[in-house]
Amino acid sequence: MLQISNLSKTYPNGVQALNDVSLTISNGMFGLLGPNGAGKSTLMRTIATLQDADSGTIMFGDIDVSKQKQELRKVLGYLPQEFGVYPKVSAEEMLHYIARLKGIANDKERKELVKALLEQVNLYNQRTKSLGGYSGGMKQRFGIAQALIGNPKLIIVDEPTAGLDPVERLRCKDMAIISGGKVVQRGNPEELMLTLANRVWSKRVGKEEVAHYQAEYKMILAKLSGGSMKVFVNSENDPGNGFKQENATLEDLYFSNIS
Repeated sequence: MLQISNLSKTYPNGVQALNDVSLTISNGMFGLLGPNGAGKSTLMRTIATLQDADSGTIMFGDIDVSKQKQELRKVLGYLPQEFGVYPKVSAEEMLHYIARLKGIANDKERKELVKALLEQVNLYNQRTKSLGGYSGGMKQRFGIAQALIGNPKLIIVDEPTAGLDPVERLRCKDMAIISGGKVVQRGNPEELMLTLANRVWSKRVGKEEVAHYQAEYKMILAKLSGGSMKVFVNSENDPGNGFKQENATLEDLYFSNIS
């Protein structure tokens, strides 16, 4: 279990990235959603021992993350959003190097592990190719392979599915939405969407009308659809004025919490 308690972080430029964040995360997959600048990456980097918080604690089982960084790193797999590689080193060589750093000293064991990981991410046929020649997708798959070295008990992946819509991004049973450095929503995605049941309404409007609807209604989001703007609002009752009721989606839940 990962226990995050009252975590806060303010950068030297005055930006408060985390504001008293507390989360208890059990075994299994956990999704963290939030807009750019919400504090997601700061939280993940802090859990991964790459930076310190100003206050608060993180416990992973009986490991105090801030005081036992090396112990946490032994059981951690981490894939940052921007994953740098040594361009002239092959994938196979780099995985061997990282495996040694993780304490896998036995040559036979390490060779079997590297081979298995490269096959698992479909890079075995490109194992001798320099990482600098990999495409973006290949680099991402290599990043996943290195994160799995050592059979980690905790795996942190920052923006693993960038470009997918919110429904496709999340297939787990537990999630949190973070905005402005705070946890603004937490729970099972399907149960959280029930809080918006029969409350989402939509209407097509002209681009020049969006500001008016934003001022008059509790707008969730507005997006371009079929050449016109489609606005979505949160209303307990039928707002009339040509609005039609919609089934709530994870996208609606997300934007209703960060708007």
